[in-house]
Order: sequence, then structure tokens, then C-alpha cells
Amino acid sequence: MDITIQTCFLPHDDPDAALAFYRDTLGFEVRNDVGHGGMRWITVGPPEQPGTSIVLYPPAADPGITEEEQRVIAEMMAKGCYAGVNLATADLDAAFERLQAGDADVVQEPTDQPYGVRDCAFRDPAGNLIRIVELR
Repeated sequence: MDITIQTCFLPHDDPDAALAFYRDTLGFEVRNDVGHGGMRWITVGPPEQPGTSIVLYPPAADPGITEEEQRVIAEMMAKGCYAGVNLATADLDAAFERLQAGDADVVQEPTDQPYGVRDCAFRDPAGNLIRIVELR
């Protein structure tokens, strides 16, 4: 099989804050920014990986969820336990410094994990957990 990861989805509750974090702090390029009905879907990704993207979407856009489910999602996002993504870099310390300088919400400084990786963690403006692992 020849299967790759094309897109993953992370919710946002403030499209401008999400855009600033992923574009300005992480350095991702904006591939799409679509508005409809007062909501925005923003697609971003690393410039050197044009085939892999993150879609930042408003969770209220799903017509299949109830108001109660929307409330639960908003609560989970606020706690930082709804969604996340793992990224990778060759220079974890430089990435950490850039994110910290960009006022990202630090969850964990660069750490050698007992399971064999060195990583750090941040939260994006919506509370999504962003882990960055160092490539070895």
C-alpha cells in the first residue's frame, strides 16, 4: 500500500488567533482561508511538505452535533484535552525558543522522555496540544 497523511483537523474558536499562531509562530504557510456563514476554515502546512496540511475548523460547523455536544467540545478545548497534533523538527531547542518567544503557551520544556524521544509541548490558542519531537 502507498498511503500517506494528507490532512488532519484541529478545532479553533478564534480564526485570527489560530492563523497568527500557525502562520507567524510556527512558520506554516496558509494554503486556504475560506469563510462561510460567519465561520472560517483555514488550511496551513509546512512549506517543505506541500502534500500535508492541518485544517483549522470551527467545531460548530458540524451540522450533526447538538448544542450540548458543542458545549462539551468547547469545555474540552478550554481544558486543552480535545485535540492535538505531533510535529517534528531537527532542532528542538531552536523550535522551542521560537515558540516561547512568540508567547505560545508552554506545557513542557524540551525533555528526554523514557520512551526514547526528546520533545516539548505547547497549546495553540484554542487549547489544542502541540507536541514537537526532535528527529534523531
